[in-house]
Amino acid sequence: MTPTTLEFPGRLAAVEERISHAVEKSGRQRADITLVAVSKKFSASALRSAYEAGLRYFGENYVQEFALKRPELEDLAGAGYHLIGHLQSNKARLAVSLFQTIHTVDSAKLLQKLDAAAVEAGKPLDALIEVKLSGEETKAGAPETDIPAILEAAALCAKVRVTGLMTMPPWSTDGEGARPYFQRLAVLARQYRLSQLSMGMSNDFEVAIEEGATLIRVGTALFGPRPKPV
Repeated sequence: MTPTTLEFPGRLAAVEERISHAVEKSGRQRADITLVAVSKKFSASALRSAYEAGLRYFGENYVQEFALKRPELEDLAGAGYHLIGHLQSNKARLAVSLFQTIHTVDSAKLLQKLDAAAVEAGKPLDALIEVKLSGEETKAGAPETDIPAILEAAALCAKVRVTGLMTMPPWSTDGEGARPYFQRLAVLARQYRLSQLSMGMSNDFEVAIEEGATLIRVGTALFGPRPKPV
């Protein structure tokens, strides 16, 4: 079911209440946290309803899926779009044209392709390095040992600015299970003097906030269950 304009205010209020509790518990400020609404698999009209409820930042997993929605959203002033899914290097140019922030840089080669596309487009781009901290085969991301090489490449970029790190811990219903992964990412961010931490989803974003998240990626708690393929 596609969420309606009437459903979003209540869902957003519930998420904001959870954020407020986590912020208070950790002694942080609400302004420290950017809420990225994960709108993958939802229509442009659903995204518009979320925007009308007050959401401004949207995360998408698939470049080509969002390319189909983007023309319907040109009038949403102040909306920002984040790519939070794995990016193939052959889609770098299209991704640069669609997004302001990319959370999933996992190699120096991909970073260089993004920078070349950004230079060509005359457009600045923020990027985060996706770090693989779990042993799950299905998880993407660079190993910790690759971070220095990616940052060396970043220092040579003309348009891409690497601002932080992102990770995807193993999924569990208990947010506490993700805490060690969030803690490790925070340690790495401090080690490399990076200010942004993209971590935490609908089931565990409170723990992520407690451990220093600056970007939380929330889908189900805002949009409800994703539509099933017909």
